[in-house]
Amino acid sequence: MAYRFRHALCNEVFEKRPFSEVCKFLKKVGYQGIEIAPFTLAEDPGAIPLAQRREYRSVIEGEGLKYVGLHWLMVSPKGLHVTTPDKALRERSWEHIRRLIDLSADLGPKGVMVFGSPVQRGTTGGINRDEAARNFVEGLRSVAHHAQAKGVLILVEALPKAQTDVINTLAEAAAVVREIGAVSVQTMFDTHNAVDEKEAHAVLVDRYFSIIHHIHVNEMDGRHPGTGSYDFKAVLEV
Repeated sequence: MAYRFRHALCNEVFEKRPFSEVCKFLKKVGYQGIEIAPFTLAEDPGAIPLAQRREYRSVIEGEGLKYVGLHWLMVSPKGLHVTTPDKALRERSWEHIRRLIDLSADLGPKGVMVFGSPVQRGTTGGINRDEAARNFVEGLRSVAHHAQAKGVLILVEALPKAQTDVINTLAEAAAVVREIGAVSVQTMFDTHNAVDEKEAHAVLVDRYFSIIHHIHVNEMDGRHPGTGSYDFKAVLEV
């Protein structure tokens, strides 16, 4: 059976280009949706006024695009960290995520929030990997109900060890999803960030298909498909 994939692009690649210009270009070249890096919208994206959020949403819908969700959640404001032993900083960081949930809901329905942010979730302050992972799970659990109420999915992204030491495989991301047990916390798959996986990517996607709600397709060096040698056929068939 043939299936037509819905393709989106993150506005991150356009850096500070005007948002309306980006949306117009995406529609022109054939994309169906837009993913948004919140730091491109404001230094403190959680503080964007409601009127501005409505304007962004109107631009997206006006171009006939679908709002897909947010990616690169913790680039700004600077200094946040979600697993730190500093409780005050940790709580402030999870409050940022809570505010991004509100932003996502205002930008469009059924958005996803891809939770990569390697620097802001890695071990710090003398804690070990297990302690950091527990803090991560605790924080996700604290915002899961709010995300569900807002119709937003938070997707735990597995990242390679070269980027972070917390949640490095799809199996570990799936374990977090199971432990929290909330419909608003799921996972995603990025071909580029699966470099440390030992099994074939198609096998992994098939195994965890029910909790994968978003896919990033990149060459293994991070560039766009077609510029390298990654064979996407098996993954896309799944």
